[in-house]
Amino acid sequence: MKPVIALVGRPNVGKSTLFNRITKSRDAIVADFAGLTRDRHYGDARHAGREFIVVDTGGFEPDKPAGIVAMMAEQTKAAVAEADAVIFVVDARTGVAGQDHDIARYLRGANKRVLLAVNKAEGLVESPQLAEFHELGIGEPHPVSAAHGQGIRSLLDAALRDFPEPGQEADEASAGKPIRLAVAGRPNAGKSTLINTWLGEQRLVAFDQPGTTRDAISVPFERAGQKFELIDTAGLRRKGRVFEAIEKFSVVKTLQAIADANVVLLLIDATQGVSDQDAHIAGYILESGRAVVVAVNKWDAVDAYQRQMFERSVEQRLAFLKFAPLLHISALKRQGLGPLWKAIADAHASATRKMPTPVLTRLLQEAVQHQAPQRAGAFRPKLRYAHQGGQNPPIVVIHGNGLEHVTDAYRRYLEGRVREHFKLTGTPLRIEFKSSRNPFDEAKV
Repeated sequence: MKPVIALVGRPNVGKSTLFNRITKSRDAIVADFAGLTRDRHYGDARHAGREFIVVDTGGFEPDKPAGIVAMMAEQTKAAVAEADAVIFVVDARTGVAGQDHDIARYLRGANKRVLLAVNKAEGLVESPQLAEFHELGIGEPHPVSAAHGQGIRSLLDAALRDFPEPGQEADEASAGKPIRLAVAGRPNAGKSTLINTWLGEQRLVAFDQPGTTRDAISVPFERAGQKFELIDTAGLRRKGRVFEAIEKFSVVKTLQAIADANVVLLLIDATQGVSDQDAHIAGYILESGRAVVVAVNKWDAVDAYQRQMFERSVEQRLAFLKFAPLLHISALKRQGLGPLWKAIADAHASATRKMPTPVLTRLLQEAVQHQAPQRAGAFRPKLRYAHQGGQNPPIVVIHGNGLEHVTDAYRRYLEGRVREHFKLTGTPLRIEFKSSRNPFDEAKV
């Protein structure tokens, strides 16, 4: 599961700037104004091969009794409670403030791994000015400059030191563990109802009110000799509709559950149609490389015209999931569940399929003979051989010369040939190109 790192500190110390630097984005609003961030903001990040989730919090004032500042403090406390590591951000220019002592006291009692990041420390790496931050009792200060990118690499090295090495979790997952099946979708799409129907008991709270599920809940299940781990996730809403602190954090848990699953069942409410939020969730599943099956719930509750409009919205908003099977079900009336299980099994089998190097290379040569890649000037890319570079999702690595000139259209053509030959369904397929180095390039320099 992706580790979670929370950024905590008093207002206007540069947490959002640091968030943007770590996630390599501009998602957090940044301005020289205290208290600009109120809700928690989350983003995916990658460092030295490790993927993790970063949470940007509002200005933290632990002891405020009421008002918006107290609500911001509650959100920050929830983020700290569920984080795997906390980066406590302070300001090198203003030095240690009384509020920093309050936050440090709270973090020492939270029993979490805490790293002290002294921001805005341009040119202060060897300065005795950093010594005063030792009095916070958090540990060795890490001088950084979020605005200029200084010291970020060493800070993340320290933050991620105790987490599993890249690939270690995947190796553990392949050691005969149950298939992790996450059920994701908007609030009130029927996720808990579907899992209760599978289990044959009222195991999860299912109520006709969006947001009943607030956390990712795991339930063991066995079907036809195959063990599963069913994960019921909290419904993801649009950012503007996420108000309560506990619900805000549910988003992070849902994203974690999706990233940690082997297969994701994207559940869509037929009575509501395919929304932008459904497309957003589908996009995150695709980004995570998870195998996916799309199930349209409450299909029995819509008429012929609504079904026609629904099919049209699928073509428009989920066109990028053409590889995923789409099934119509009714969780309440137990309709269509047999074909759904077959689609889930096929998607998992496709995601973990082994593709031998001789077969892939022969398939590549046949594809090139049938349709050669487009010329780039006077030169045509040469595709020599291919091998499998990973599973879940399957990765095909193609070696040759001048492969940086291969067009996206030709990449899609090769993907189609591989999918057709290995009968891959319900899983993304990633094709990577690696060009051989020209040994005469150095001689020309």
